[in-house]
Amino acid sequence: MSSIKVLYEDNHIIAVVKPAGVLTQGDRTGERSLMDDVRDYLMEKKNKTAGNVFLGLVHRLDKPVQGIVLFGKTSKGASRLSEQFRNHSIQKTYHAIVVGKLKESKGEIKEKVNKISFFAEGFTNKTDEELLAEIKKATKTRTAELSWEAVKSNDKFSLLKILPKTGRFHQIRIQMANMGHPILGDTKYGGQTHRPISESVWKDRNSIALAATAISFKSATEDKIINLEIPLPEEWAKLSTP
Repeated sequence: MSSIKVLYEDNHIIAVVKPAGVLTQGDRTGERSLMDDVRDYLMEKKNKTAGNVFLGLVHRLDKPVQGIVLFGKTSKGASRLSEQFRNHSIQKTYHAIVVGKLKESKGEIKEKVNKISFFAEGFTNKTDEELLAEIKKATKTRTAELSWEAVKSNDKFSLLKILPKTGRFHQIRIQMANMGHPILGDTKYGGQTHRPISESVWKDRNSIALAATAISFKSATEDKIINLEIPLPEEWAKLSTP
């Protein structure tokens, strides 16, 4: 049986943990993805071939990000989840270690993003390269919004709990960097100023210190909310300890 970690499964929805460094969805490189692993798991479980297994992608995590990912096992499951993502009724929680100590204990970020910045909603079937091409063609600005709270910090790093209210492309990574506190290990948005301290303690170049740690969503067939949560990675503990 496939080695994926399944957090929740019913007839319509499956929730699994994506390791850092793994694509959520396959791209033109042919690199194996989480979606491939989940499909194999369902094939093995039901003794079916790939062509007979439905698996609907409804959201993604960036390759270097770890955490909870939902898939639809049926068209109904995928449709109900997609609707919840569109109307922002799904509650997502992230944790991140960022460079530096923030002046405030909590805050909110709400800003307009221009046509060459980022958005992802409605494009779950596209690769990052295809998303960037769509972004360059966009003509409207869109709002990117999140709230954050410092869990603990020291002089070098801070552990934050982050609640995104929108789901734009690379949103958390960009907005943290724009605050002057990039996510540890994020060389794409961290900038040259913070790179030396980040690289001195974060050795895994396939991951960054960002994890999707909790999610709440409504069942596809019942009037109930499903709450899922995973612990923080063990290796994070010493980095933000005072």
